[in-house]
Amino acid sequence: MAFSPLLQNLVNALRCLPGVGPKSAQRMALHLLERDRTGAQTLSSALVEAVEKIGECSQCRTLSEDPVCEICASQSRDRTLLCVLESPVDMMAIEQTGGFNGVYYVLKGHLSPIDGVGPEALGIDQLLDRIDQGEVEELILATNPTVEGEATSHYIAEQLRDHPVRITRIAHGVPVGGELEFVDGGTLAHALAGRRSLR
Repeated sequence: MAFSPLLQNLVNALRCLPGVGPKSAQRMALHLLERDRTGAQTLSSALVEAVEKIGECSQCRTLSEDPVCEICASQSRDRTLLCVLESPVDMMAIEQTGGFNGVYYVLKGHLSPIDGVGPEALGIDQLLDRIDQGEVEELILATNPTVEGEATSHYIAEQLRDHPVRITRIAHGVPVGGELEFVDGGTLAHALAGRRSLR
């Protein structure tokens, strides 16, 4: 049995979400229409409002309702520390640790020539302009430890080779509480390469 055009449109729209295939989208659509129409209305209103009112912070490029996000606007943040991340969710993860008091720059992706994502799509020129202003003393490259993330970090570091800014990379390795026998070879190799002296 074929779905009505409106129901098929809803299923197709839900498939834009990451990890949602045809069957999952169908289950979601039917659940909202059969069991939770109030939830569907709430979801619809929240989506419309978010799309209309959430933009990009003019300084760090994270998602923000204001032209400058709360972190960039804060006077208590250390502006000499700038952490470069791939996505707003990475920023949220670091903020939840409570261990970083600097500011951020969100690339919204990583270099990927195959997908047509170059430096201009990541706002790397804007990042370099920010560093040229002279306020940043340390740039922390916190892109993901993937091939693309490493390539992005390397590219940024190369662009800043002649700048008087300290460039650091977040550590990679064995997670706290992890057991070596269960850690993959790539992670162990990173951990060994990045070992530090105890005395």
